[in-house]
Amino acid sequence: MDRFKNKAIGIFISCVLVLAAMNGSGWAADCKATFGDSETIFKLATGSPGELGMLEELADAFNARNDTAMCWVKAGSGKSLSLLKDQQVDVVMVHAPAAEKQAVADGWAIKRTLIGSNEFYIVGPENDPAGIAEAASAADAYARIAKANAPFLSRGDNSGTHKKEMAIWEQAGIEPGSDGYMITKDFMMATLKKADAVKGYFMTDSSTWVAGKKDLSNLAVLFKGDPFLINTYHALCQPEGRGKYPGIASKFIDFVGSEQGQHIIRDYGKDLYGEAMYNDAKYARQFVH
Repeated sequence: MDRFKNKAIGIFISCVLVLAAMNGSGWAADCKATFGDSETIFKLATGSPGELGMLEELADAFNARNDTAMCWVKAGSGKSLSLLKDQQVDVVMVHAPAAEKQAVADGWAIKRTLIGSNEFYIVGPENDPAGIAEAASAADAYARIAKANAPFLSRGDNSGTHKKEMAIWEQAGIEPGSDGYMITKDFMMATLKKADAVKGYFMTDSSTWVAGKKDLSNLAVLFKGDPFLINTYHALCQPEGRGKYPGIASKFIDFVGSEQGQHIIRDYGKDLYGEAMYNDAKYARQFVH
């Protein structure tokens, strides 16, 4: 009997230790990557800037000056803002202007700072069965895809890309959901590759296209240039008294907006792909309303 009692006590103690370890490391448990080796680790949530490598370069430059490390949480804009609201991250880099403005109005996000831009491209099979290359606008392109019942991939994840997609469907007066409409619940690069595999249409950001096009065999950029497709990025952080490192988060936003940070943003990708992946805040400002 004592043997079973001791075993039960041992299991209980083990569970307590596991839970304690989980709680102690919970701040970094969902990091996609950690940049730097300081014990002061602030958390940032974003999608493509981290996925495509630019965030690491920004983090390395900031950490070198501040004796910090950055935990990157990979999340689309909608999820990133939710994490900020729930005080699970210190700072976000997002492209969902209406939701960003509401967050500031509601008081749980501050210091909304324009940091740069890219744009959306509508890509699809080179033979363009829906004829979107002749479209007059993004909404016209979507209407043509729907009329042709052509395969169209949607992230369907409440990301900034998904929000923009739904706004375009609304402009077109169409409720998406035809047989060709495919929801991936996946990130940008993964969905772009799925579109290539099924020879479907997809709205990707230009940065992901630049990074991924060498691995795609079936897709081409068929529509771009509608001002509605310009994609502006802002950084936001926690107000003082919320989150773990609001002061560091605020300093990071200042750094990204500084000449050093902006230089990284407007040059990132040139060495890797022969062209920049993002425009800086000065360029992006003309598209902010």
